[in-house]
Amino acid sequence: MAPRPRRAPPARTRTGLPSSLTETAPIVLVPGFWLGAWAWDEVADRLRSNGHDVTPLTLPGLGSVPADRSSVSFADHVEAIEAAVGSAEGPVVLAVHSGAGAPGHEVVDRVPEAIAAMVYVDTGAATGPMNRDFDGAEWPRPSAEDLAAEENLDGLTDEQLDTFRARAVPQPGAALREGPTLTNPARLGVPTTVICTSFSSDEYRAAVEQGYPFLAGLADLHELTYVDLPTSHRPMWSRPDDLAELLSDISRHA
Repeated sequence: MAPRPRRAPPARTRTGLPSSLTETAPIVLVPGFWLGAWAWDEVADRLRSNGHDVTPLTLPGLGSVPADRSSVSFADHVEAIEAAVGSAEGPVVLAVHSGAGAPGHEVVDRVPEAIAAMVYVDTGAATGPMNRDFDGAEWPRPSAEDLAAEENLDGLTDEQLDTFRARAVPQPGAALREGPTLTNPARLGVPTTVICTSFSSDEYRAAVEQGYPFLAGLADLHELTYVDLPTSHRPMWSRPDDLAELLSDISRHA
């Protein structure tokens, strides 16, 4: 195994003091379906103000509504996340939200040595496709009615929902019908945290025991922590301060 790259010196806070008595792991933030890097703006700003090295991603096909998504594959999403991880100065905290749980799980399987800590934000370690029967080129942005019917919206303002509807981009169809390829048992040893927002940690544990595919990979992990952060499915908007604090703490201890 090749040696890990050395991390840059710890960043300094606005006080001029080191951001931590120890080095902090870089943080890679991956949004869920229909979202780009912009979805993490509030959380990323808070983390950077506390001295963290943060990289939010926009996955292939999600840069704009007019983009051609017909040829975007699940593997393209995996490779984009893996590239961001590989570009960081040392092993990272990889935080994946919602539908990004599936490609994120494959990345930790591919390069477990590059992941200091894995974080699933209201999602889990998927072992299969979200909907293998989906045959469309893209999954359209949800209507306001569908979003209200299908998601926990606790704590979200009308302005935030308006922004989501204005900026959301259809999801490439392959993100639904394709799933992770998992071959490396070393992934099981990566420290993992599930931040439970729209469902409680007890509900998550019960779903894992029942074998839900989008969570099933959590069952075999050696070091797994559940954290309750009751709020919407999109905590980067409804509780950005608290989510940033959790990620900051994970980075400092990774």
